[in-house]
Amino acid sequence: MASEVGQQHPLSLYFWIWGLLFVVSAGSYFTDYMDAGYLRWALILAFMFLKAGYIVAVFMHLKWERLALIYALLLPPGVIVLLVGLMAMESDYTWLTRVVFFGAEVEPARFPLPGAGPTH
Repeated sequence: MASEVGQQHPLSLYFWIWGLLFVVSAGSYFTDYMDAGYLRWALILAFMFLKAGYIVAVFMHLKWERLALIYALLLPPGVIVLLVGLMAMESDYTWLTRVVFFGAEVEPARFPLPGAGPTH
C-alpha cells in the first residue's frame, strides 16, 4: 500500500484570501474616482502588487516553497525594477547633457495640435 504524502491547506485560508482580494480590488476600483495625480497612480500600483503577491503566495503555493526557490523567482524581477527606477531617475540628467552638448533649446517647441491654432 502506497500512502500519498502531501499537505492539505484548509479551505478557510483560500476563502479568507479570496475575501481579501475582493476588498483590495474594491479599493483599486475606488481609486478610479480619485483626482490626486501621482497619489492615484501610486495607489493603483500598490493595489496591483498587493493582489499579485496574494495570488502568487497562496493560490500558486509559493508561500510553502523553499526559500531558495522564492528568491530565484522574485529576486530577478526585483532587480530589474530597481534598475528601471535608477534609469528613470537618471533620465533628466541624460536629457540635459544632450541639450548642452548639441546646443538645442532647453524647452523644445511643441508641434501645434490640429485645429488648435490659427489657420492660414
